[in-house]
Amino acid sequence: MIRIVIAEDQRLLLGALGSLLDLEEDMQVVGMARNGEEVLKLVKEHKPDVCIMDIEMPVMNGLEAAEQLKTDPCKVIILTTFARAGYFERARAAGVSGYLLKDSPSEELANMIRVIMDGRKVYDPELVELAYSEVNPLTAREEQVIKLIAEGKNTQEIAKTLFLTTGTVRNYVSVILDKLHVSNRIEAITKFKEKGWFK
Repeated sequence: MIRIVIAEDQRLLLGALGSLLDLEEDMQVVGMARNGEEVLKLVKEHKPDVCIMDIEMPVMNGLEAAEQLKTDPCKVIILTTFARAGYFERARAAGVSGYLLKDSPSEELANMIRVIMDGRKVYDPELVELAYSEVNPLTAREEQVIKLIAEGKNTQEIAKTLFLTTGTVRNYVSVILDKLHVSNRIEAITKFKEKGWFK
């Protein structure tokens, strides 16, 4: 029997997923969580074989929870609406066994769980294609700058934090805008976030 824990903040979807998987003869849902923090407790308590998680959840998101479960024997499957290259890269780095989009057919999920239990990894083809076509264009230093911009820091504060001159920070900002093909800081943050590149 494959023991499963599900984490999903939308109650209706959580209940539907649980019911669907419970219909499978070789599967049993042993716990349901509404956020990443709850899922970590359930995994510790029930020691499931598989944990199916959404990404965008309150308190702690699915990627943060997956990173904490990296050394756990429980296999993690990300089930999300978001086909974002950055999310996919981060999920792979966290060692997730599967990444499926929510618009996949329900029987695909049960089959995917069985394949993963056999020791293979399963990623949605759309995501694999996306991951190779869209790579984060910013350098590590440019990422530091955009993160500080996202925190609401101005040019002087960024310069102070990173021990740079304000002129250097302005140069970084214009390079970031150029690389992301946007015209201002707000658009840059929005695009960087939409791509899932914020770590």
